[in-house]
Amino acid sequence: MVERSSKFLLVVVGSVCFMLILYQYVAPGVISLGSPHGYLFADTAEEEIDLFPTPDPHYVKKYYFPVRDLERTIDFQMKGEDVIVFLHIQKTGGTTFGRHLVQNVRLEVPCDCRPGQKKCTCYRPNRKETWLFSRFSTGWSCGLHADWTELTNCVPGVLNKKESKGKSPR
Repeated sequence: MVERSSKFLLVVVGSVCFMLILYQYVAPGVISLGSPHGYLFADTAEEEIDLFPTPDPHYVKKYYFPVRDLERTIDFQMKGEDVIVFLHIQKTGGTTFGRHLVQNVRLEVPCDCRPGQKKCTCYRPNRKETWLFSRFSTGWSCGLHADWTELTNCVPGVLNKKESKGKSPR
C-alpha cells in the first residue's frame, strides 16, 4: 500500500511540475515565484515598470558607429559614372533586397527584367552602361557570395571588361 501511494504521489507531483512548466511556457511572467519583479504580487498602478533598464556595466560595445556616419547622405549620380555595388551577405535578406533593387525601385529608366531570366539589365538613362553591380544585374561575376575584399579587387576589372566589350566594333 505504501508503494502504491508513493507512486501516486510521484505522479501527482510530476503532473504539477509539468503543468507549471507548461504554464510558464504559454504565459511567461504571469507567475513569478521568487522573481525579483514580483508581477503577481506587485501593484502595477503604484509601481512603474522600467521598460529601459540601465545597461549592464560589463557589456562593452564592439562596434561604434558615430551618428554623423549613420546619418550621412551620398549624392549618387546615375547619369554620371557612379556604380552601386551590392554586397550580398547570406542569411540577411540579401536575396530579397537585391531583387527589390532591380524590380521595384522607381527610376527614370527601370531595370529590364525578362521572365525566365535570372539577370536584369540595369542601364543608365543616357547610355548602355550598368549603374548596379549585383547578383541580379551582372550575375556572380566575382564568385559566389564574394566578400568585400574580393569585390574591391574584382569589380573595377569586370566593369572595365564590360565597358570595353560594349565599345568594340562588331
